Amino acid sequence: MLRRGLDPEVTVATLPLSVLDFVGIEYGESATASIHGAVGIARAAESAGYRRYWVSEHHNMRSLACSAPEILTAHVAAHTAAIRVGAAGIMLPNHTSFKVAETFRTLVAMHPGRIDLALGRAPGTDPLTAHVLRRGQRTDPAAEFPQQVAELLAFLGDGFPEGHPYAPLVAAPVIEESPELFVLGSSGYGPAFAAVNGLRAVFAHHMSPDIAVEVLRDYRRDFRPRAEGEAPYSAMSVLTFASEDHDAVIEFEAGWALTMHNLRRGVREPLRPEEITALARSAEFRSSARDDGRMVVGEPKAVAERLLELRDQAQVDELVVVTPTIDRPRRMASLAAVAEAWRRAT
Repeated sequence: MLRRGLDPEVTVATLPLSVLDFVGIEYGESATASIHGAVGIARAAESAGYRRYWVSEHHNMRSLACSAPEILTAHVAAHTAAIRVGAAGIMLPNHTSFKVAETFRTLVAMHPGRIDLALGRAPGTDPLTAHVLRRGQRTDPAAEFPQQVAELLAFLGDGFPEGHPYAPLVAAPVIEESPELFVLGSSGYGPAFAAVNGLRAVFAHHMSPDIAVEVLRDYRRDFRPRAEGEAPYSAMSVLTFASEDHDAVIEFEAGWALTMHNLRRGVREPLRPEEITALARSAEFRSSARDDGRMVVGEPKAVAERLLELRDQAQVDELVVVTPTIDRPRRMASLAAVAEAWRRAT
């Protein structure tokens, strides 16, 4: 795929690699600093040749600054030149389809050819926060998801059947281009839904590594085009960290282990660096079996080779690296190392 550079006459080939950022707030820093750091990550990804930079939607988290991914998308797109930017995702139960269509049409009008929209059916938060986001409605968000997606597609350009009550509505601004649309999933539902509706699919290997390959292969097999000539397109997000420094790799693994431990306990505060260091240096952690297939970490060459294996096994078009660590310089270095090792491996 080609992306536009700063010179409108120049195009640059991008890698089939993208970045998913949770926009973490490091211990002791402000949300402002975290968002400034996210722009730095996006610029580093763009410089390294990544295709997309995505932000997630999470709520009620003191450790993350990604509760408004649509606003972050606008901010990052304004501070980058060519990389595609988007939300992965917009958790559709938290929003109305009409408003999502208006928001992302506005984003496309501001940044033509660069906006992505990935849709999820989970709330991206705890039950109480989800209750507040949905204004106390007691409907089943998972059951509503198909109708919400259908309405969104209609508002983005498909249109409603004659006589439909929403047919007179216009999701403004009216533009010809639509955001590049994906369906997120961490279970078999997301890819299956995308397949039968002729949509692009993204699967969270970082959440469900045990079923990722199977469901993505099923997606490609079961894909039904919405229009003649359309083909399946899939991506897979993978926890990834590359470094020649073995201690840095161990600390990345320790940071993720602590993050998951805290989430299970309902702790949503930024990690203290000394917590990570202490766990990473402990004999128990270093001797424990940590390879459950969820992470791809290690020296850049080995990381790139493993990512290529996963791409081929799952038959995906693109891989999305997820590198949640409190050390942004290490994240940037890892992104650059993965991109360079990928080029060499291919």
